[in-house]
Amino acid sequence: MGRRVFQLDLTLMPDLDSIFAPQGVIKEAQDLAAEAFQADAAYFIVNGTTAGIQGMIMAVCRPGDKIILPRNVHKSVFGALILSGAEPIYMPAEVDSELGITMGVQLDQVEHAIRAYPEAKAVFVLNPTYYGMVSDLPAMVTMAHDYNMAVLVDEAHGAHFAFHPLLPPSAMEAGADLAALSIHKMLGSLTQSSLVVQQGERLDPAYVKTVLNLTQTTSPSYVLLASLDIARKQAYFDGEKMLRRTINLANWARHELNSLPGIYVFGSEMIGRPGCASIDPTKLCINVRGLGLSGRATEEILRRDWRLQVELSDPGNVLALITIGDDKKSVRKLVSAFYDISRRFFERSLKERELIVPGIPELALVPKEAFYADKRPHEFKAAAGKICGELIMAYPPGIPIICPGEIITEEIISYIEELKQKKTWLQGMADPTLEHIRVIR
Repeated sequence: MGRRVFQLDLTLMPDLDSIFAPQGVIKEAQDLAAEAFQADAAYFIVNGTTAGIQGMIMAVCRPGDKIILPRNVHKSVFGALILSGAEPIYMPAEVDSELGITMGVQLDQVEHAIRAYPEAKAVFVLNPTYYGMVSDLPAMVTMAHDYNMAVLVDEAHGAHFAFHPLLPPSAMEAGADLAALSIHKMLGSLTQSSLVVQQGERLDPAYVKTVLNLTQTTSPSYVLLASLDIARKQAYFDGEKMLRRTINLANWARHELNSLPGIYVFGSEMIGRPGCASIDPTKLCINVRGLGLSGRATEEILRRDWRLQVELSDPGNVLALITIGDDKKSVRKLVSAFYDISRRFFERSLKERELIVPGIPELALVPKEAFYADKRPHEFKAAAGKICGELIMAYPPGIPIICPGEIITEEIISYIEELKQKKTWLQGMADPTLEHIRVIR
């Protein structure tokens, strides 16, 4: 690792300021970050974007408050629902049946939810989704603010949006109140280092900071803090140039991959479809169903034969991220790998049946009540009608299939059984084989 990283591995002391009540160098660094991301305030997070998302929701919602959110949110949101005691009002995310992926939410869905639940405290939105789909965030912000609701944005995969005009608008550009950004995913800080940004007068910055301090470690890593400051500096001064190269590399790869038999990578033609007002061009969702391969099988081929690791795989796709850390060599290797895969597998005619994502289950108990309720194991295949006592999700992307407090249906059981047969990585349950599931008494 080198000596330098250990020289940086310090902790709280007067000269180095305190992340809990910054007045010195950390405050200066956070002020520079706020300027870079077009915000009024910025807060460094060393517990990952999970802590940022949970802090945002806890800063707005108290026990019993309602929050409007899409179903395809990250599992950290469900932790926030448990911690805050808030009641979720879910909006169904659009599903593209051809690609088998979830899109964003439509504006009319947001409007319907806001009109049905005007007492809700906030609307929670993804910008973008895991696959790079972007909803009409500026219009959603305007609509929510008209009803005096705060807008919270999971911008874990959109931290780079603020630094190039060809990318979709960032949460702050769209007028959102709070956003959590994974600087380590798209802008090069060290893993686990993130940022929460805030603007406007709807929320008190001192209270937001107080809530963030609840879960912030008392031993913050100055290595992570320094990496946030350096990544901010690089993005501010060189981000547009670096992202121009990144977007060009991604567009070149998209063009090359789309020329191969059996492979399809969506692009701007998706804009205007339900749940897609824009896309992040740096994300390559590579559909391989035309090769008779599953996404998981393709991921294994890329790892075994080409020593390439993609961001995720699902039944029909692999997702590759082109970032500021990539260059012509790395992107050419990805394209070369798919030239080889297309040549080897195109004659195969086997195609998997598309899995239909189950509908949103009925909520019997709010997440906090369900989390603390008494539970017992029950045979999974015979659990229809029971109240689920644990969270089950496919990871990545970490989007729950069913959550504590929701009623298990035959449709959900069949869907999960098929995921098990496809050897999808399921997480969240006490029994890793999922022969049994914990249900609420």
